[in-house]
Amino acid sequence: MKNLIANFSSHIKESIEIISETKFTPASGPIDNVVISGLGGSGIGGTIVAEMVRPICRVPVVVNKDYGIPAFVNERTLFIACSYSGNTEETLMATKAAQSKGAQIACISSGGQLLEIAQETNYNVISMKGGFAPRSMFAYSFSFLCRYFEFYGLADIKVKENLKSAHELLDQTEAEVLVNAQKLAEGLYSKTAILYAVSGNLGIASRWRQQLNENAKMLAWEAEIPEMNHNELVGWEGGTQAFVPVFLRNKNDFDRNQKRIEIIKGIISQKTDQLHDVWSLGESKIEKTLYLVHFGDWVSYFLSEMNKVDIMDIKSIDLLKSELAKLPL
Repeated sequence: MKNLIANFSSHIKESIEIISETKFTPASGPIDNVVISGLGGSGIGGTIVAEMVRPICRVPVVVNKDYGIPAFVNERTLFIACSYSGNTEETLMATKAAQSKGAQIACISSGGQLLEIAQETNYNVISMKGGFAPRSMFAYSFSFLCRYFEFYGLADIKVKENLKSAHELLDQTEAEVLVNAQKLAEGLYSKTAILYAVSGNLGIASRWRQQLNENAKMLAWEAEIPEMNHNELVGWEGGTQAFVPVFLRNKNDFDRNQKRIEIIKGIISQKTDQLHDVWSLGESKIEKTLYLVHFGDWVSYFLSEMNKVDIMDIKSIDLLKSELAKLPL
């Protein structure tokens, strides 16, 4: 996993090459909405991209993490199925439901049944190399989803240009990121991390939480600003030094949310003396997002070392899947 995290920038570069070489069939008709279906390491890219494009996308975007699909799905829906293995049962069932509704379907996968479906039905599909932990392939799924929004004319995000800038930024800042990520990991060791992000960036906080869960075998949670001001902030009246808030921030976050964060920190500091800000770098939303995601990946790696756990072990998930496999679909 360490090498995969270290190669994050290279994954972005390879994604650009795959995007440049992959040909697509135009939409078969108007697109009125988008549904992105995927779970876990295969699905977090959809969560983040949906938030990222919402301010500029000309149609509504819904993220689906279930066996079923929203009732509004029809032939004017772009349904994007994301499953790294191609065998995620929830995503496969949702895809078949979308097929029955006549949705326009595009896929992202490395193989399995989803890739077979895409090839048999001539759906647009972008594929990457298989055999790795889905969570380590984030750069690919994120980049490919961005490309779909650009190709279908739903959001002008200059994908290749901004991915190239992100690749260069991460190469330039890697040494600094390693130092700062290890320092933050030391502050989170033996604590419970609470990850805060402003509206539009909660998916990035979710990615951090998922990486702490899977890589470091730690519980954590995320919450959104300003929503948490109306509930969780009161919960801090029962806060202790065992909880460490981490604020994932951008210089261009809405100014009133920036002011909210400073007030929140003043309130929370009465219960814990550890509060951390992690500021993104870069100009575009793609650069900022990939910087923060990569930073969090390193934090989770260093915590896995401190916790002395097997970063690749997901026996709890494997057990769940083996038990579900005994049940008929």
